[in-house]
Amino acid sequence: MITKVNKSIIIFCIFAFGFLLSNLVRSITATLTPVLTYEFDLTAGNLGLLAGGYFIGFSIMQVPIGLLLDKFGPKKVVGYFLIIALVGTISFALAKSFSGLLVSRIFIGIGVSACMMGPLTGYRVWFAEKYQQRANSWMLMVANIGFVSSTLPVQILLPYMGWRWIFILIAILILISIILIFLFTPNWEQTENSTIDAEKKGLAEIWKNKFFISMVPLAFINYGGIQAIQTLWAGPWMLNITGYSPFQSATGLFWINVTMLVSYFLWGYILPKLSDYGISSIKLIKFGLPISYFVFFLIIFLGTKAGALLFAIYIMTSIVISLTQPAIALNFSQSLAGKSLTSYNVFIHSGTFFMQWGIGLFIDLFNSKGFDILSSYRISFSIFLILCILSYIFFIYLNKNND
Repeated sequence: MITKVNKSIIIFCIFAFGFLLSNLVRSITATLTPVLTYEFDLTAGNLGLLAGGYFIGFSIMQVPIGLLLDKFGPKKVVGYFLIIALVGTISFALAKSFSGLLVSRIFIGIGVSACMMGPLTGYRVWFAEKYQQRANSWMLMVANIGFVSSTLPVQILLPYMGWRWIFILIAILILISIILIFLFTPNWEQTENSTIDAEKKGLAEIWKNKFFISMVPLAFINYGGIQAIQTLWAGPWMLNITGYSPFQSATGLFWINVTMLVSYFLWGYILPKLSDYGISSIKLIKFGLPISYFVFFLIIFLGTKAGALLFAIYIMTSIVISLTQPAIALNFSQSLAGKSLTSYNVFIHSGTFFMQWGIGLFIDLFNSKGFDILSSYRISFSIFLILCILSYIFFIYLNKNND
């Protein structure tokens, strides 16, 4: 375990920088919605598919990433995969068609697929147990720095650089991240016994675990859907329903993500204290998630009056869902840390893809059936909310005796 504070901070910051960039490219499509829609004539379904392409690549690599992380460690896995992200980012900048954009997004998703689970696997071994929830929350805080960077800063740069040169700039930053990871992060050192133990235990132990099963619908529908709203559909709602201009929408997304950045920082600070008082992650999830459902209902109900403030409150009240990741990791031995986290991540990010795409398809469907744009959004968002509530009920049922 790492005991030197300075070394821990350096390791955290280096991995956090790569994770920041992965979230910048994840959510940038929300800000670029107007320019990409105009240049490539995108429908809502196309837009959802394009944004979700990132999550296709991300999801298909999660199980292989878990196996690689447990064997080779975060340094090699994150570093080498970021090279794929570098190629995908340059390819996106040069794309001339929707299919070119989509394929590039998929490769970007593959390339950054270890940027969160890689560090968390390392923290499971390097950091004391009580600080793992803090590290997880502060990584998510860093994610929101990436989300913030993808909003107003991108909108301000857009008239001067154009979206293609913005992606070239991101590619340069990814290259810097790769260099830092290879130069300054620790090698992976597992004991012989833990390596043998990891080889004996397969994915079946994780996927058959009752607690893991209880989390799957929450990951796929609820966690994935929150990311779909935050990284895509909050933007089009503000543009098409609330009546914001592109600059106002980008500003709204900026403040939504600033709110989340601060929330994750405070959340990471207080979690070890809550743990000391015997307040478990499961209890926080049980009592916290229904608040977010009520806020999302208000967004649907208020319609044209629901703007950036309500979306910020919705994402903020959903923060308890982030506890599911460290809860999953702590439910298994250290030798299964990578496999358990990435197995869970399969459902989070495949869910984000299907929620992003599905919401767009339903909006297009109901609009084509004669519903106005407000009703189409309302119906699509309502379907998502009902699915979230059902996933929560399933989680409560399987954990009714577990606090």
